[in-house]
Amino acid sequence: MWSWLLAAIIFLVASPVMAAEGATPDLEARVKDLEAYITNVAPPSGNLMPGPGHNSWLMVCAALVLFMTLPGLALFYGGLVRSKNVLSVMAQCLGLSGIVAVLWWAFGYSVAFSSGSPFAGDLSMAMLKDVDSVPNSNYSAWVSENVFSMFQLMFAIITPGLIVGAIAERAKYSALMLFLVLWMAVVYFPLAHMVWGVDGFMNGVWNASATIKAIDFAGGTVVHMSSGWSALVLALLLGKRIGFGSEPMPPHSLVLTMVGTGMLWVGWYGFNAGSAAGADGVSSAAFASTTLCAAVGGLSWAGAEWVTRKKPTVLGMCSGIVGGLVVVTPAAGFITMNAAMILGVLAGVVPFFACTWLKNKLGYDDALDTFGVHGVGGTMGALLTGFFATPSINANLDLNLKDVVGKSLWIEQLKAIGFTMVYSVLATVVLYYVVKAVCRGFRPSEEDERTGLDLSDHGEVGYHP
Repeated sequence: MWSWLLAAIIFLVASPVMAAEGATPDLEARVKDLEAYITNVAPPSGNLMPGPGHNSWLMVCAALVLFMTLPGLALFYGGLVRSKNVLSVMAQCLGLSGIVAVLWWAFGYSVAFSSGSPFAGDLSMAMLKDVDSVPNSNYSAWVSENVFSMFQLMFAIITPGLIVGAIAERAKYSALMLFLVLWMAVVYFPLAHMVWGVDGFMNGVWNASATIKAIDFAGGTVVHMSSGWSALVLALLLGKRIGFGSEPMPPHSLVLTMVGTGMLWVGWYGFNAGSAAGADGVSSAAFASTTLCAAVGGLSWAGAEWVTRKKPTVLGMCSGIVGGLVVVTPAAGFITMNAAMILGVLAGVVPFFACTWLKNKLGYDDALDTFGVHGVGGTMGALLTGFFATPSINANLDLNLKDVVGKSLWIEQLKAIGFTMVYSVLATVVLYYVVKAVCRGFRPSEEDERTGLDLSDHGEVGYHP
């Protein structure tokens, strides 16, 4: 309460200073701007300035999303691999954090969020040109664009990190890093523009001219589907780990995996609630639905194990929690809490069968179940969003989608799902063969793979006797 009161006082005092030169807004205009600030809508006066409450919330959310990768995903994946490869997956998470940040600065943010074509932005904001503390009204009325760009950078960092899980323990560090650099440029940046860019091909909420009028609150298609389907294709192209199916390959530390799961859950509040681009009612709805879907997802997966295998496992509960977080991501700021409960049940049961029955039936080596959780879960979540999204939770659905919400929105979601799958799969196939040729192979030698990638790629080990 006190923070909002202080913000209001600062706002009322600062408004005349921030106004256009030579013009001093009257008290009524300033009060209307203050009301717009509290409800997180564009100020009627047109005076764009950072709002301290919304700005600080998004800075916290950006830190939470980075927390998902470092240390959350690093520990989650690190615990699931064998001890000889624990540093390998952590090094991949660390390397991506630096490389993607540089790409984002150089051209990634511009391709994703500047205006351009429906498929990609132009390079007008390359090297973050003119990205300063003034809000970009295309994306937020009150959050500084430099803060918004850093928030979106954290999404860009974790997305390729998810792919690491499917091909863990059998990809050369150099080849994988090159592949993911190219994948970001070819797949992620354009997809982010298509779904979230102001003139995006699939941005049904904000682009009245969108060809596919789909919705994706925080990354069902952009993050989970793109990485999940690409991960499956890459796993198939790379082939199975040496000894897969004939040698035991249990996780070396479920303790690390459980700790990483907790960090992912905490960080995911930044991922989903932060995607409202402000501290408002939509953000609080996303916060609540995220909590419930994750909790029910963990219970549902454990319940499915209890029924089929007679014992609920810690790994199952961790997987179900992550599954719930994945499935709710595209829907979080569009659905009721009751809908989140339904999504949670499906998020535990469907990915459970994808990671057990389907993977065993088809025989592919998705090492850490990236496809089963993120590919299947993200696809299901994107589709279910089309059925459960409601303007009573997010009034923005009434801007350009009145004719489809509650009617044919699920068909638009299917179109977005199909496009994302085809685009991600084809790009991954092409990039795989390019990288394989450049790096003279994507996989390490059999000797290096048996020794472990910690030693062969990094010359160090995670544990000493």
